[in-house]
Amino acid sequence: MSDVREALMVGRNSEGKLVRRPLSPHLQVYKPQLSSVTSILHRGTGVVLGIGTLLLAAWLVCAATSDGAFSVIQSLFATWLGILILFGFTVALFYHFCNGIRHLLWDAGRGFELPDMHRTGRYVFVATAVLTVAFWIIAFLVW
Repeated sequence: MSDVREALMVGRNSEGKLVRRPLSPHLQVYKPQLSSVTSILHRGTGVVLGIGTLLLAAWLVCAATSDGAFSVIQSLFATWLGILILFGFTVALFYHFCNGIRHLLWDAGRGFELPDMHRTGRYVFVATAVLTVAFWIIAFLVW
C-alpha cells in the first residue's frame, strides 16, 4: 500500500528529474463553504433532474399506452413515497433553475466578489424554498 502511495506522490519537473509532490487535499481537508456546497448541489440536482426526466417519460408512455398502465403509475405517484419523489424533483428543478440564473450572471461577469457570491448563494436557497412551497400550495389547491 505504501508503495502505491509513494508512486502517486512522485512526479517529474520540467527538466525530467524525479520530484516528490504532495497529494492534493480534497473534501476531507477543506471545510465546506457556501460556494462549494452550491456547486456540488448544482451538479447533484442535474443528476436528479435526469433521473426525474426518465420518470416523466415513463409517466407519459403509460399515459399513451392504456388506461390500466396510466392508473398503475398514477397510483404509484399517489403514495407517500411517490409524493416525496415528486417533491424532491421540484426542489431539484427550482434549485437548478435558480442557481442556473446565478451562473448566467457569472457568465456576464457579475457577482464574483466574495460578498456577492455569498449573497446570491443565500438568494438561491431562499428562492428555491419559496418557489417549491408556492408550487405545491398551488398544486394542492388545483388538485
